[in-house]
Amino acid sequence: MIQVVPILRVTDVDASLAWWQQLGFVHDFTHRYGGGTTHRFMGIRRDGADVFLSENVADATAPALVFVWVPDVDVIARRFGVEVEQHPWARDFEVVDPDGNRVRVGTKEVGQSA
Repeated sequence: MIQVVPILRVTDVDASLAWWQQLGFVHDFTHRYGGGTTHRFMGIRRDGADVFLSENVADATAPALVFVWVPDVDVIARRFGVEVEQHPWARDFEVVDPDGNRVRVGTKEVGQSA
C-alpha cells in the first residue's frame, strides 16, 4: 500500500484539531519535540486518510493546499456555511484553516474521475 500524508504548518495543534474535526477528522497521536517542552506534531485521521499538523517551522511552511475527497460534501459545506460548486471533475468547496492553509473538499459524481 502507498500512502501520501500532507504535513501542514500550524501554530496551535489543538486549535487546528478543532477546525479539522468539522471535516470529520479525529485525533490519532501527538508527539512533542525536545522532550515535551517545545513544538507538537499531531496526526489526525478520517476513514484511513491521514493529515499531520506540525508546530515545528522546520517541517513545513504555510500556506498549503490540500484536497480532501469525502462522500458527504454537502453535510460538511453546511458546517462551514458555504456553497458547494459544480465542476466537471467534482462537486467541491474551499475553506481556509486558522493558519491560512487552503482546504478543498469534494465529492466525485458517479461516473467522474479526478
